[in-house]
Amino acid sequence: MSEFDNNPFADPVNVNPFNDPSVTQATHSTVEPVDQYSPFTKNDGLATHTTPATTSPYQPAVLQPSTEPSPQATAAAAQANLLRQQEELERKAAELDRREQELQSRGPTGKENNWPPLPKNFPIKPCFYQDFAEEIPQEYQRVCKMMYYLWMFNCVTLFLNLLACLAFFITSPSHGIDFGLSILWFFIFTPCSFLCWYRPVYKAFRSDSSFSFFFFFFVFFVQVVVFIIQAVGIPYWGNSGWISTINAFSASKAVGGIMVIVAILFTMCAVTSIVLLKMVHGIYRRTGASFLKAQQEFSQGVFTSKGFQTAAAGAASSAAQGAFRGNN
Repeated sequence: MSEFDNNPFADPVNVNPFNDPSVTQATHSTVEPVDQYSPFTKNDGLATHTTPATTSPYQPAVLQPSTEPSPQATAAAAQANLLRQQEELERKAAELDRREQELQSRGPTGKENNWPPLPKNFPIKPCFYQDFAEEIPQEYQRVCKMMYYLWMFNCVTLFLNLLACLAFFITSPSHGIDFGLSILWFFIFTPCSFLCWYRPVYKAFRSDSSFSFFFFFFVFFVQVVVFIIQAVGIPYWGNSGWISTINAFSASKAVGGIMVIVAILFTMCAVTSIVLLKMVHGIYRRTGASFLKAQQEFSQGVFTSKGFQTAAAGAASSAAQGAFRGNN
């Protein structure tokens, strides 16, 4: 019955209104009053609980000021571009010139000419391409090389013949014509023998050409006759053969000895040329070449030649113009 002992109408005794929990919590708060708050002091209370601003992934658009190049800069850029293009064109022109020179130095086979072997800085370039191992079949290489050696041996003999005739002219001035003709034979027979009988036999072995074989036989037969005449040594013909050697001994034994060597060399050329002529003829018969094939090759070569086609076109054009003028 204790709960009914208290008088609700009695005066309150020792009742403190500030003992209310809500009041005491407000009075004992750690938050500073407004009049004592300083925003410049470090406060770990409310300031630390501020919400950071959210960062957006999109940035605001910023207009850049347009900068137009000055006329001087534009002109300089254009000039630099022109200079660069000019250098490029000059480089291409130099490359084309180099390729053109390479094509001109190549023979009909499309390979760079290598004969005669001359230095690269020499003003005259090689005129022919020659390679026995690459162009000549194995069974013909020996004979072809022997023909080449015969040509070189003939050139050396002609040069020694020039010296022998010079010595004979010094000891006997009446034989000046021999010295003059020896110079002429050296400068004529050296290139002509290479072009007229060595190159044809080289082409014949290279391409099995009947026309080249026939051309070689015709010219080389004449060359054999010339070798025999040079070995005989007819006086005043510019050859230090046996007859001229006998006459030289009466004037000087030293000159006669020199001319004996040349006469022996001419005799060796004549004998070697006869032997090689028979060897080449034997090869010619084994290859199946004939005069009919030579005629066909000659006809094909003539009609397919650019010079012949140009001449034929010019003749036809002239004939057509003449006929047209005659009708008018």
